[in-house]
Amino acid sequence: MNDTAALSVANLRPDLAAIAEWIQPGKKVLDLGCGDGSLLRYLHETKDVFGYGVEINDQNLLNCFYNGINVIQNDLESGLSSFESGSFDYVILSQTLQAMRHTEDIIKEMLRVGKQGIVSFPNFGYWRNRLQVILGQMPMSKALPYHWYDTPNIHLCTLNDFEDLCRRCDARILERRVTSNYRPVHFLPNLMGVLAFYRFERAK
Repeated sequence: MNDTAALSVANLRPDLAAIAEWIQPGKKVLDLGCGDGSLLRYLHETKDVFGYGVEINDQNLLNCFYNGINVIQNDLESGLSSFESGSFDYVILSQTLQAMRHTEDIIKEMLRVGKQGIVSFPNFGYWRNRLQVILGQMPMSKALPYHWYDTPNIHLCTLNDFEDLCRRCDARILERRVTSNYRPVHFLPNLMGVLAFYRFERAK
């Protein structure tokens, strides 16, 4: 790693910090759409994790280099053919699922390449989103910050939708966390939750 100050969990985006809690020390992690590599750097420094990132944005690739992250430039829509089956313990897709055109394919590829997958996404079923639709407008919020005409999001889903997708992809859900303002939501999560986090593996 470079000679900048070590990352602390307080420096991570709250959603990435939540994902980091699920990663066991000494494991191999593939981060899809890894951004500037902050999560992988944090996991390396605090949990001795070997990490690899996939990113398409040029500036993010440069930032990964400064963070000492192993990264390749690739479009996730083209699949993960450069990685062997079972080569990672965890494959992470953080707040990118809703922007994927081939959603089912990426879940299957995550299960092929990794022993476990971890996905986070904004819950379209959140009550404020539903209210905005009822009032005749597409939702906008901190979790969904784009207008309908400039959004990268093409496959928004609810918790129920994602769990249906897992069944279609032969994925067994190991753990689910739902948050609002990064606080846990237990009551009516598909209605009251803003962000959803899932950890899953291939069904036996």
